[in-house]
Order: sequence, then structure tokens, then C-alpha cells
Amino acid sequence: MKTEKDTKGKTEAAALLRLKAQELGRMPKKSDFLDNEINMVKSCLGPWPRALEEAGLKEVSEGRIARLKNREEKHIRAKVRRRVAKTDKNAGPDRPAR
Repeated sequence: MKTEKDTKGKTEAAALLRLKAQELGRMPKKSDFLDNEINMVKSCLGPWPRALEEAGLKEVSEGRIARLKNREEKHIRAKVRRRVAKTDKNAGPDRPAR
């Protein structure tokens, strides 16, 4: 469950990245920030490439989109398998399996 503090931290971290990009006129690198700023950005937004994506500075690659889609599909298939296994487990001598 996301709290207001989590949302505020993400907003501030993304704003910091966008501001630095505007100052530099290019996509910011980790070396453009102080250590505490890097830690804040990464703790709020995740790994550096994901943080840049979250801030709207970098497009999400096609490969990443495909991996996320495959992950979601795998999750759904596993969920269906668990439901089927649970239904089959509940089948007894007087109840046939599915």
C-alpha cells in the first residue's frame, strides 16, 4: 500500500532528475549528483534506468515492455494453475475431479 510519503518522495526524486536534465541540457548521469541525492532517487524510483523512465527522461525500451508483458502473462498462467490444483485437491471420492 502506497502512502502519501511514498508518493511525495517519488515526485521529488523525479522533479530533481528533470531539473538536472534541464540545467545540463542532456540526460543526467549519476556522477552529476551528490551521493545523498543518488541514494534518494534510487530508493524512491529504483535502479537508475527505471528512475529516468519514471521521470519521463527516457523511453521504456521495447525489450523491457515485452519482458513486463511476459511476466504478467506468466503470473496469470500460474494463478490459473493454482486454482485448478486447488479445485482438483478438493475433489473427493464422492466428488469427481475437474
